[in-house]
Amino acid sequence: MLKVVSTDKGSLRDFAAFAKQTGNELVSQETIGDDYIHVLKRR
Repeated sequence: MLKVVSTDKGSLRDFAAFAKQTGNELVSQETIGDDYIHVLKRR
């Protein structure tokens, strides 16, 4: 599992596209304040 914290609003779209292109699973995405948190699982 990989957890990424970003302050870039565009990262929501970027990580969804990355997961789709690589076949990895986008487990979750959430926004807490100004932070965008992404959790990915390797295929």
